[in-house]
This record gives sequence, structure tokens and C-alpha cells, in this order.
Amino acid sequence: MLSKVRPSVENLAVYVPGKPIEEVQRELGLTQVIKLASNENPWGPSPRALQAISKALSEIYLYPDANAQDLKESLGSELAVDANQIIIGNGSEEIVQMIAKTFVDPGDEVVMAAPSFPRYQTVTEMMAGISREVMLVDYRHDLLTMAQQITSRTKVIFVCNPNNPTGTIVTETELDEFMRQVPADILVVFDEAYYEYVADPSFVSGLKYLKDGRRVLILRTFSKAYGLAGLRLGYGIGDAAVIDMLNRVREPFNGNLLAQVAAQAAWLDKEHLQQVLQNTAAGLQQLTQGLARLGLQAIPSHTNFFLVDVGQPSPEVFQALLRQGIIIRPGHLFGYANAIRVTVGTTEQNQAFLQALTGILRR
Repeated sequence: MLSKVRPSVENLAVYVPGKPIEEVQRELGLTQVIKLASNENPWGPSPRALQAISKALSEIYLYPDANAQDLKESLGSELAVDANQIIIGNGSEEIVQMIAKTFVDPGDEVVMAAPSFPRYQTVTEMMAGISREVMLVDYRHDLLTMAQQITSRTKVIFVCNPNNPTGTIVTETELDEFMRQVPADILVVFDEAYYEYVADPSFVSGLKYLKDGRRVLILRTFSKAYGLAGLRLGYGIGDAAVIDMLNRVREPFNGNLLAQVAAQAAWLDKEHLQQVLQNTAAGLQQLTQGLARLGLQAIPSHTNFFLVDVGQPSPEVFQALLRQGIIIRPGHLFGYANAIRVTVGTTEQNQAFLQALTGILRR
């Protein structure tokens, strides 16, 4: 039977998520574990989202609205796009899969940065496409070289902005020049999972190019700043014709009932979102200053996480922190042998991380 598996699937690497708290507790016999590995929001979702979930619980015997119309109309009203320009995903990662299923035939090429979100490569190769990876320069997208990778077989370009795992951005000026070099028939995907955290005025959303009539798709999520990672809901914004094609490969009812009502309530609670962003900025400053006292300098981040070279093999630092009940992401997974990626936590969580790291580095 296994001989019948498609070669493009057989050779795929399995995605390795951050360790869950419960697994670490079982493995190490710990009662207190801090997870700073998966860029989750430690302050959680809007109270309005929790109220919406509670109210909807009695209706979970019903299928959700397969079109998520109410949510899409709420999003579209504020984003100044029509509801038919929005697609819902089980996390924005599912939409990344939809893109590959819709556009990538065997031998087609997809351009992406490296390191970046690993699922771009996975879904491309799942469809027997060819990944054209362009290495980051100074931890940022090398847009000039990415443009030079375009051939007659190029179907899609992924631009993760801000980029995961480095937290860096590319600017409006850089993107304007890049878009001038991209043929109009290539789909440019702007993955903006961390969009809400960006405060730099040089940043621009891919929505600018959509409204200029370009063939682009913008991906966003409720998993990060909105604190709904456990419900898995993301969305894409694009030309109505592109959204129509993506809907043809979308799984029915992929946005569950509780996720839809929670996302709509969270979207409307701007006060809670602003508080999360303020807390995150303060936490990032706390961590940056704490690292500086250790003689370490994190890569300037526009997200709720940062990458920092700790001068020691990242698997060893990861394991040492794990034994103290702190979960981070070792940088060797991304190609940075001595770096770690750390999510901003609460003030107390950040201090616990800094204290543990201090002991590890000074031993």
C-alpha cells in the first residue's frame, strides 16, 4: 500500500510544532510550565469573545455558516472590501494549502524567503511544485533576488511580512520596487499573521496593492494578537475571482461555529486589542533590556516574538530551559545554530525566562 503513496507526499517533512505544556509536564514531572514557543497571546482573547462562545454553545449541534457571512461582512466593512473578497480558513495556514492546491501544478515554481514560515515549502512540494528559496540578508527578505528568481514557471510568491522567525519587515519603498518587477499574472501572497503588532510607519500592508488592482492575496489570523489560537481561524483578502477559485478547494464548514462568533466579537473589541498590543510592546522592551544586560542583542522585532543569538548551540539552551519549565523554539530548526526564538510573555513569565537564561549562560 505504501508504494502507492505519491512521491511528493512521501518525501515531505512533518511539521514540528512547539512543545505543548502538558507534554513537558508529563515528561519532566513539572507542575509549573511557561510556554514562550508558539507566539501565542498570553493575555488571551477579548472577554466579548468568551461571552460569544458561551452564548453559542447550545447551538453546536448545528453546522456553522459555511460561508461565514456575518464575519466576512464585519471584516469587509472595516477593510473596505466586499465580503466576496474574503475567504475563511482553519487558521491562515489552511489558506496557504488552498493556494497550492489551486495554483501549483507539478513542475510549477513558487518563490519564497528562507528561513520563513515552513509551510510555504511544504505545500508547494506536496503538489510536486518547485520551491525557489532565497536566503534572507541581515534577517530580512532579499526582494531584489526574489524578483530575479521569477521564471515562466513561477505561479506564486510568498512574502511573510513581518517575517517568521526573524520578526523583521520589508518597507513600503522596497515593496513598491519589488511589485514593479513582478509580472501581473503571478500571485503575490502577503502573509501578515503579525500585522497588528507593527508600529513602524515604513510598513505597508499588501492591501495597498490589492486596491491598486494587483493580483495579490493578504493572509491574516485571529490566532496571534486576538488570542484565539485554540479555535483556529484565519482569513484571506484578495480579488473576488481569486477568492472564488480558492473556495473551490476549501473544505466545507472549515470555520467552526465557536470560532466564527468568537472572531467576530474579538474583531469588534478594539479596546482589548489595543491593551494586548501595549502589553506586548512593554514585554518586548523588558526582554530586550534584560538581554542587553547579558550582553545579547535581539534582532529588532515588529511582532510578539524575537530571535536572539545566545552564543551557544540552541538545542542545548532549549533543553536547559525546558528542564526549568520554560519552552522556547531552538533556532537550529530555522538554520540559526546558536539562536533561540522567544515569544513575549507576561511580565512574570518574561522575568522567569531572563532569570533562567542568565543562569544557563553564566554556568
